[in-house]
Amino acid sequence: MFIANNWKDYEVIDTSDGEKLERWGKYLLVRPDPQVIWNTPKNHTGWKKMNGHYHRSSKGGGQWEFFDLPEQWTIHYGSLTFNLKPFSFKHTGLFPEQASNWDWFSKLIKEAGRPIKVLNLFAYTGGATCAAAAAGASVTHVDASKGMVNWAKENARSSGLSDAPIRWIVDDCAKFVEREIRRGNTYDAIIMDPPSYGRGPKGEIWKIEANIHPFIQLCTKVLSKNPLFYLVNSYTTGLQPAVLTYMLSTELIPTFGGHVISDEVGLPVSGNGLVLPCGASGRWSK
Repeated sequence: MFIANNWKDYEVIDTSDGEKLERWGKYLLVRPDPQVIWNTPKNHTGWKKMNGHYHRSSKGGGQWEFFDLPEQWTIHYGSLTFNLKPFSFKHTGLFPEQASNWDWFSKLIKEAGRPIKVLNLFAYTGGATCAAAAAGASVTHVDASKGMVNWAKENARSSGLSDAPIRWIVDDCAKFVEREIRRGNTYDAIIMDPPSYGRGPKGEIWKIEANIHPFIQLCTKVLSKNPLFYLVNSYTTGLQPAVLTYMLSTELIPTFGGHVISDEVGLPVSGNGLVLPCGASGRWSK
């Protein structure tokens, strides 16, 4: 399992009854988690002293209940600074488990010994973009949401990356890649974090089970002749690590060689020493 165990400003403290108790900096949040199907005693005092609690509705969605929580605050991961704010559907603007992937590709970028161009698709609030730029890569950040791209720019500024070579693109990811193929532009690395379901800026529908493999195929056409890595993340239970390995292996190894490792991504739970699963990642590298 790829475990994000280098955090100091974030931790999962406990999990029970469909919820997780987390520390984000100095604030405690309780949020629902579909993986937490066990019901263990909620003995930690944080369950009663939380700063925010997201209540899921039986009709779908849900809402936040706040107890002394600012509208926005920051946490740090190494040299990176992320701006957090609770918003719709339980999110805070960061997926901390992805830090295990940031560590992995940052090392590859630093040790490459050459300039590396990274394409980050479905790039959200820019955690991976900031990590890649801090490691020395030039990054093209693509997301269909203007609000998310603006949030990512804010994170880059907070992380001291205002002058880093980052291109910010608001666009449907597939249409952007198709245009890059026509332009003849190439990249040394691709990161993609596709949603299970989504809509592009012009109503384009994305369903991960139907679209992910054709999209991986499409993106291989913008890889340079000597690519460094290809990372695919999935939060969809149907896409097991072995499925990610199969797709990446069939599309990349015949042309570029290298190898693929896929596994669950997880966060350590400080209260009991166990690991909370948080999706899966497939990693191709030379």
